[in-house]
Amino acid sequence: MLHYPLDNLLPVDAGGFYGEFGGAYVPDSLKDNIRSLDEVFRRCVSESDFMTEFDRLLQDYVGRPTPLYFATRLSEACGARIYLKREDLNHTGAHKINNAIGLGLLARRMGKRRIIAETGAGQHGVAAATVAALLGMECVVYMGAEDVARQQPNVMRMRMLGAKVVPVEAGNATLNNAVDAALASWCSDPEAFYLIGSAVGPHPYPEMVARFQSVISYEIRRQLMEVEGRENPDYVVACIGGGSNAAGAFYHFIDEPDVRLVAVEAGGKGTSTGLTAASLSTGRCGVLHGSRTMVMMEPDGGIREAYSISAGLDYPGIGPLQAYLASTGRTRVEVVNDDEALRAAFELSSAEGIIPALESSHAIAALKHIDLRPDDVVVVNLSGRGDKDMATYMEWK
Repeated sequence: MLHYPLDNLLPVDAGGFYGEFGGAYVPDSLKDNIRSLDEVFRRCVSESDFMTEFDRLLQDYVGRPTPLYFATRLSEACGARIYLKREDLNHTGAHKINNAIGLGLLARRMGKRRIIAETGAGQHGVAAATVAALLGMECVVYMGAEDVARQQPNVMRMRMLGAKVVPVEAGNATLNNAVDAALASWCSDPEAFYLIGSAVGPHPYPEMVARFQSVISYEIRRQLMEVEGRENPDYVVACIGGGSNAAGAFYHFIDEPDVRLVAVEAGGKGTSTGLTAASLSTGRCGVLHGSRTMVMMEPDGGIREAYSISAGLDYPGIGPLQAYLASTGRTRVEVVNDDEALRAAFELSSAEGIIPALESSHAIAALKHIDLRPDDVVVVNLSGRGDKDMATYMEWK
């Protein structure tokens, strides 16, 4: 069995800060819960029985390691050596299951019986519902009403798995509002376990999610050694909403300066239009959902509603790790608009026979923003598959 070490390679201090970003801004009712979670997490990742079960489930249940696929025709079109890390081939169809398995095992270790989760595109909701069914737990998933309407296949999957899906009508009824509702539910029931969907929220959630997702970059290094004779690519490209798939894809390369990390955020209809989810490009430092990070804000300091055609990227902030990496120049931030992402989805489908999720399409589209050379080795994290987005694709076509 392949062992996935969860060593802490993150630039984070004991308070959960990545430079000026991070921390744990939570009400008093949750402070003991957060402290207990942090203690259990640090103990569990050093215990062989916990890690053995985590490894076994990733291999036998999730289907890891996922392939690192050399995309021949995409490489010809881009003029470089393009590899796709196939997280879309995981059980449930995205990277979200990696984190859900880890947090679900922690919930069970803490004696929890009820899971609270939020979701945008529905992939995390499906992953949370899947893990709850696997471990025999109750699951309630909060989802913006707008996302419920545009992500019906995943809503049906969650319900079939036994989860209760709660549509959230507040605000623009998307991911930000679903997170608000999930946090409010957790505050009213601190004995429940909040199984968060991305590398956001109060410490230790961003660190936990990044470490559980680090299996992605761990595998990339091993797989590249086999096919290219080197562990480090020239570029790693990943989309960012909250930042979980990017955290996993970047993790083992953060301290490798020869690897260029490209974080791709959702431009929506353009950063100058106000209809965007590009928080790194248009936001400023503030507190969102228990963490200090880059947030899109109104002039009066209120949170500005995000917009993206991609429900999974439709979030007005970013995780503290991604905010730190961008602020220090460690990541190159690219903005991809709706039309670029949609076009990239059709191009990948026709070139490689792979239909990507709208989120992943943003990462594919960003390849055209990079001045690549023929000998460059580029890994794109294909974070999810496109089944859930077929209605949107067909409407655009």
